[in-house]
Amino acid sequence: MDSQIYGRCLFFVLALVLSAAAATLPSNKSSTAAVNSNSVLVALLDSHYTELAELVEKALLLQTLEEAVGNHNVTIFAPKNEALERQLDPEFKRFLLEPGNLKSLQTLLMFHIIPSRIGSDQWPSGSGRHHKTLSGNHEHIHLTTHKPTGRKSVNSAQIIRPDDVTRPDGVIHGIEGLLIPRSVEDDFNRRRNLRTISAIHPEGAPEVDPRTHRLKKPAPPVPVGAPPVLPVYDALAPGPSLAPAPAPGPGGPKHHFDGESQVKDFIHTLLHYGGYNEMADILVNLTSLATEMGRLVSEGYVLTVLAPNDEAMAKLTTDQLSEPGAPEQIVYYHIIPEYQTEESMYNSVKRFGKVRYDTLRLPHKVVAQEADGSVKFGQGDVSAYLFDPDIYTDGRISVQGIDGVLYPTEEEAKAEKKSAPVVKVAAKPRRGIFSNFFLSLHH
Repeated sequence: MDSQIYGRCLFFVLALVLSAAAATLPSNKSSTAAVNSNSVLVALLDSHYTELAELVEKALLLQTLEEAVGNHNVTIFAPKNEALERQLDPEFKRFLLEPGNLKSLQTLLMFHIIPSRIGSDQWPSGSGRHHKTLSGNHEHIHLTTHKPTGRKSVNSAQIIRPDDVTRPDGVIHGIEGLLIPRSVEDDFNRRRNLRTISAIHPEGAPEVDPRTHRLKKPAPPVPVGAPPVLPVYDALAPGPSLAPAPAPGPGGPKHHFDGESQVKDFIHTLLHYGGYNEMADILVNLTSLATEMGRLVSEGYVLTVLAPNDEAMAKLTTDQLSEPGAPEQIVYYHIIPEYQTEESMYNSVKRFGKVRYDTLRLPHKVVAQEADGSVKFGQGDVSAYLFDPDIYTDGRISVQGIDGVLYPTEEEAKAEKKSAPVVKVAAKPRRGIFSNFFLSLHH
């Protein structure tokens, strides 16, 4: 009997211990509740705030907002469509929609969401109250109610549709204008200032008459209504304005070029532009490549860099990078020894169809043609579109963003395998997915 009582007590104690241990173990179930058809997020996507809903989808925020709505009762301040269509500065809207500024767009949209429910009957009066938003950068919005008029506002935007959409997990208030956090405003001003510094119009080279081989004199001003100076045939004939774009020659006012500083400047611009960190990594790590580019520019040469964006570089495999000299050869194939802008290349392919540009990966050429109103490089499956035009133009170096990595044709690649250069790698690798690869090669 005593042994039975002892056994029951021991079993009871073990059951208590196991239940306590099970309570402390993490659950495999997600803490985020599923978003149902009655959710405030679904209501936002189906509401008359179509411009805001479209921006949320472009910013790839649906999953983030689903998690927020599942964990909190949220308050969404939705600008009216007119504020995003016609009242928004076109330059600022273009900045938000650029692929390199996705983080700024996400920050701006999450600045309109508070992770708690605030109905119109809970609005503070007088000096108001600060609330932290979903943007995660410690931005706060200020809720106030003006006593004389009774109008409610959030920051400087007036509430025009209080409690416009109410759901069990949140509420949407319609507001008259967009809320812009200070961090996004600073990013926009920094990008605008950077463009004014780097986007310098090239100095026009002297124009030579192809018939007399003498410098052309500037044409005198033509009175209004006078017949054209040149015959129609000469005006329609292919001229140097189509390709390449004019660039300052060695006899320009500066008489010399600091190629090293210009290469550093365009790499710095790539980093600030966003979305081209991997290309900048290669140029920083392969010091011999950057040094040679600087030397060419110092000697008076001009270069156009077709820079693949980070999404394109991420698709490169280890096999493509494992051969000796592969990173350098990839970049050399993306450098054209001409000064080309987006306009000059598009004019060329629009008029002549296919244009074959020389590359620094001799003797290979890269083919360009017009496609879908843009410039398409490469042939067949290995092709890329001009994605971000004129990222950097200083008259000597032009950087054009593309959405793919280019390779020579299979016949050209087989002929090139007979000789392979030695890889030169910097001692200190930096950011990006290529850093570990460069480090392994160096060691």
